[in-house]
Amino acid sequence: MSAYMIALCEITNPNEGLKRYSQRSGELTAEYGGTYKIRGMAGEHIEGDFLKGRLVIMSEFPSMERLMEFYNSAEYQAAKKDREGTGNYEIAFFEGLPSD
Repeated sequence: MSAYMIALCEITNPNEGLKRYSQRSGELTAEYGGTYKIRGMAGEHIEGDFLKGRLVIMSEFPSMERLMEFYNSAEYQAAKKDREGTGNYEIAFFEGLPSD
């Protein structure tokens, strides 16, 4: 069953470290079988203000096990250090719905 990582990011200090992190996390996502479904700002705000100015990232992985392998990998944990001090990050994992 697919698993999803959703990140809500408020970038307060964009810098070269964040660029390196973004590049490396994209590479690692692909290496672990993940694909991005959303990676950017909202095209249009319909209700509320919480998402204004926030980057939303949704990636799909083949399974929760594979997502956890990605997130807990030494390579990803090292890459995360490049984003330190660049903003506020809310990240959660979700199980997908079973296929019929």
